[in-house]
Amino acid sequence: MLPLTDVVHRLIRLRQQGRPMTLLAVCPNSDAVLEAAVKVAADNDMPMLFAATLNQVDRDGGYTGWTPARFVSRMQELAASHRCAAPLYPCLDHGGPWLKDSHAHDRLSLEQTMAEVRESLTACLHAGYALLHIDPTVDRTMPAGRAPSIELVVERTIDLIAHTERRRERLGLPAIAYEVGTEEVHGGLADLATFDRFLHGLRQGLARVGLQAAWPCFIVGKVGTDLHTTTFDAEIAGRLYERVAPLGSLVKGHYTDWVANPAGYPASGMGAANVGPEFTAAELEALRKLSRREAERADAAPSGFEAALEIAVIDSGRWRKWLHAGEVGLRFDQLEPTRRAWLVATGARYVWTEPVVLEARERLYANSRRELADPHALVVDCIAAAVQRYVDAFNLRGSARWLGLTETSDAKPADAKVG
Repeated sequence: MLPLTDVVHRLIRLRQQGRPMTLLAVCPNSDAVLEAAVKVAADNDMPMLFAATLNQVDRDGGYTGWTPARFVSRMQELAASHRCAAPLYPCLDHGGPWLKDSHAHDRLSLEQTMAEVRESLTACLHAGYALLHIDPTVDRTMPAGRAPSIELVVERTIDLIAHTERRRERLGLPAIAYEVGTEEVHGGLADLATFDRFLHGLRQGLARVGLQAAWPCFIVGKVGTDLHTTTFDAEIAGRLYERVAPLGSLVKGHYTDWVANPAGYPASGMGAANVGPEFTAAELEALRKLSRREAERADAAPSGFEAALEIAVIDSGRWRKWLHAGEVGLRFDQLEPTRRAWLVATGARYVWTEPVVLEARERLYANSRRELADPHALVVDCIAAAVQRYVDAFNLRGSARWLGLTETSDAKPADAKVG
């Protein structure tokens, strides 16, 4: 499988030749989402990235129940079952201090959280990840509301890359690709001057320790989208592209969910984009459709799926991380109905694997089989339809051939080197 750094170089060359495309990185926040994305990759003959956070996939199993090794194994199982010949790239998203919820909840010190992150990076290496997002932009040793300096972010980025490279060489593993930066307000590369300082400092720092070969293929940029904004800023994305493409890198967008103008991504030179919560919403809506159909039948005991899901979300406490300033301290039942609905939909991904939710889901499937041969396939297909929207907008149909990633390629692959 072609390393992602080489794929990025080919993307740059193809754009120069008038064939722009943007890679899609699906956040594997459930088994159904993972399956849907693999199915879409197979159906469209396209590479697919899977950007897993430490909350989702980690040495403790995360909220999906997957360690890095189990995650990669499951991805490979699904590739075999869907006869996917296109390359699938397991990736780490937001690998950095305090970016795993439990690290913040347990109030780990800087030394403790950095040690935990290093061990997780090593586990990702062992599992065969293709890309590691190094993101040390949170610093809970600082006063609330303050972000670490760009110089400190650069220093910690290099520290984590250097650790990973030492471990990789010791294990005798092939080169791995890196992604750096963040779109978040804490330490985010929120303006061009800051972005330029970060790039300059990182290039100098990696050269100083002899790690020029570990230069990242993706730089995360703030391109207009965030948790509550769905308009992509193509102008700023184009200006960021002009800065990173000569370095052999491309810009990666986060918070791409429900973006209003996805076709602007390839047009402006975006290299890749992460999508996650939107696919959770598609999974939940498919299950709710089954639940509504179940309610119309009188010949089966109700599964209680939606009630079980809401209770699990409330009991998890995860919903508190999304509260607005004026909501902090309120009980869940004191929130506005629209906010409660949003929090359940957003928090569903954290509790799909809770036994009470799994049992209710299986009861829902059992009831649905009275009129549907395979209700789970219906759920996967609903998620796949949401994924397909990005495939079409990002010009990814048949892209494995254009990128020279499949043996059946009729197209001459783009030059892997960037001038």
